[in-house]
Amino acid sequence: MGVLGKYIYTADGRQQPLYYLEGGSGWPVWLLHGWGCSSETMLPVFQHLAANFHVYCFDLPGFGLSPEPPAAWDTVAYAAMLADFCRQTCERPPVLLAHSFGGRLSLRLAAQGVPHKMILTGCAGLKPHRGVDYYAKVYSYKAAKKLLSLPGLGAKKQEWLAKARAKSGSSDYRQASEVMRSVFVKTVNEDQTANLPKIKAPTILFWGAQDSATPLADGQLMAGKMQDAALIVKQNGTHFAFLEFLPEFLAICDSFLAPEKARA
Repeated sequence: MGVLGKYIYTADGRQQPLYYLEGGSGWPVWLLHGWGCSSETMLPVFQHLAANFHVYCFDLPGFGLSPEPPAAWDTVAYAAMLADFCRQTCERPPVLLAHSFGGRLSLRLAAQGVPHKMILTGCAGLKPHRGVDYYAKVYSYKAAKKLLSLPGLGAKKQEWLAKARAKSGSSDYRQASEVMRSVFVKTVNEDQTANLPKIKAPTILFWGAQDSATPLADGQLMAGKMQDAALIVKQNGTHFAFLEFLPEFLAICDSFLAPEKARA
């Protein structure tokens, strides 16, 4: 399954613990979850990739085991912590595999030249199309719960989806602390469009055409402005398309990361 790790990041004289699940060996791959979720959301991806890579599956500050940050961080602050983790622990530039909020952080890191490659699914980070209240509802358990009624899901996949949805519900905007509500508002209102042309890391964008949290138009804009990005669209996919189409998503990961596997 992996080993639980803990990293202490120090900023402005304050210490911020960062918990993560670590497993496998080879090229470093980071898994960054979406808002309201945790490392549990990424477990099926972790279990698959740890066979061939050195995988870190993070609980970002404010989610899962990692305590909330001491102040209302924006993506710059989150990215600074992850960049510091990279400097301290990684001998090679990591591959970032990120969903939604994790994608926001990945765009910020990529503009700084941190990652080697990226796989982004339902990536957030562009100018909001609607108000903050709408996104608070979309990221909540009620929106994610719809996945459990999808046809054709195997028993194991339903278990993973149920865990992901449970974690989404536990950090719903209205139930979050004042700090995390402020983090939510700050990050949702950020627009990283200007960062996209700076990103050189080869990138796969995996998108659900029915994604109501990060519309397909966002993926199309990213693919058009980034230097080396390919957009893959699942017509019946939602914001959690990577779980809805898990076997295909993992096959794409394997193909995209084959050169890194060979250099393990």
